[in-house]
Amino acid sequence: MTELSTEQALGVVKQLAKMRAGEVVLIGGEAYLHPGFLVIVKALAESGIRPTMTTGGRGITQELAAQMAHAGLTAVSVSVDGLAPTHDAMRATIGSFESATRALSYLRAAGLRTAANTNINRFNKDDLEALYDHLCVQGISAWQVQLTTPLGRAADRPEMILQPYDLLEILPRVAALKERAYRDEILIMPGNNLGYFGPEEALLRSLTKDGRDHFQGCQAGKYVLGIESDGAVKGCPSLQTTHYVGGNLRNDTLEHVWNSAPGLGFARARGLEDLWGFCKTCDFAENCLGGCTFTAHAFFGRPGNNPYCHYRARTLQRRGVRERLTLRVAAPGTPFDHATFELSTEPFDAPEPAPMPTRRSLLLKVRRKGVEG
Repeated sequence: MTELSTEQALGVVKQLAKMRAGEVVLIGGEAYLHPGFLVIVKALAESGIRPTMTTGGRGITQELAAQMAHAGLTAVSVSVDGLAPTHDAMRATIGSFESATRALSYLRAAGLRTAANTNINRFNKDDLEALYDHLCVQGISAWQVQLTTPLGRAADRPEMILQPYDLLEILPRVAALKERAYRDEILIMPGNNLGYFGPEEALLRSLTKDGRDHFQGCQAGKYVLGIESDGAVKGCPSLQTTHYVGGNLRNDTLEHVWNSAPGLGFARARGLEDLWGFCKTCDFAENCLGGCTFTAHAFFGRPGNNPYCHYRARTLQRRGVRERLTLRVAAPGTPFDHATFELSTEPFDAPEPAPMPTRRSLLLKVRRKGVEG
């Protein structure tokens, strides 16, 4: 058992309060499985830090939802990967979609603000509009959408990963859903790796309908950080552990790691000289600085050239070409690991290679083999 004890976690809460943290999102795995979960939530709330949580929802009961609310949890986002066939196939568990939906109901009944989050990929992209309808009925107040990257189990499923030119279809659809969501009083926001600088940029990035916000570069180690269950500190929870851990709270203080560790300060010091490939020549290079760090690193083993960019895909389309990502080295199987991909350019109207697996074939595989790791 390497995760922090309840006592150690409460010590981290004190350090977060000292550094004037505004919000803590408890994620997992499943944070509520920690024996001190409710105690930690209460300590965060009493320290003036807003405690929230992201969950798959599978183990949330009506009783647990009420306990979370009583402890001071303010909001919960439930991960939903698609409609039932898609979600269950991707989670390798029949009934997990029903569990997530039921969790939203229990959480809302307990008085918690509920939201959803979805990673878009080639398995679920056709579900987006219908999934929005389903989530709207559940009474969510917000929906975060981002792009699946080849990390963890997704690193072993390259057929799931979007090709860069898929953004030409997906970004306008997400923008149209956001317009609709404003009317339904639901806020749709993109994750840090969904973008950038296409015609819908201001609409996608803004909190209000008339906003003019835009992507302002990777925020890892600037305004956010991630603390793993064993006390390892990273600039962002999604960053690859092997490359970006700046220290461990078992033997260091959060303040020292934040102020001194290069693994956390890289985004603060990043400049144009750190970019390569298309990103180095991009018109928005100075503002964007290569987009989301963990996404670029997940494909190429280093940041500075992010193929998931709407502006980039549109620019290449005007030139009559598109980019393709091809798996070259499989992921090694370590926590937060990633595969290595090769990026190539091809004519924009080039035929697709082999057909991708369907949601039905994936679901049948789950039924035959049961839960997969």
